[in-house]
Amino acid sequence: MEEGDFDRITELWLDDGATPVSCVHPGWPVLSGRGEVLRSYALIMANTDYIQFFLTDVEISLTDDVAIVTCTENILSGGPAEDGAELGPLVGQLVVATNVFRRTSEGWRVWSHHGSPVIPEGDSEDEPDTAD
Repeated sequence: MEEGDFDRITELWLDDGATPVSCVHPGWPVLSGRGEVLRSYALIMANTDYIQFFLTDVEISLTDDVAIVTCTENILSGGPAEDGAELGPLVGQLVVATNVFRRTSEGWRVWSHHGSPVIPEGDSEDEPDTAD
């Protein structure tokens, strides 16, 4: 994803012809089917000039030919540049992700990805008083 290599993204997703894949990007509805999932990555990559992931809190559970990986994606991204700038404004985002992988004869492939935004905790002074 960081290198903008759509062919490599395509290779990472399960493609056994029988098992449907699914993906939920933060704020998006569930995408089902390999074509729909890959189209979403093409759209994201076409509209993102820069993206970098720092993974933290990585936990792996493995059973036979299925692995579940949870993590926090610390994402730094930049959209298209405006007014002659080299790069658009950079934005940071935290996403908690669950990834399900399946072992195939070609190696591990993504079966499902679900990313949810982490909403920063606000100061208690900023929260409304619900006792009224």
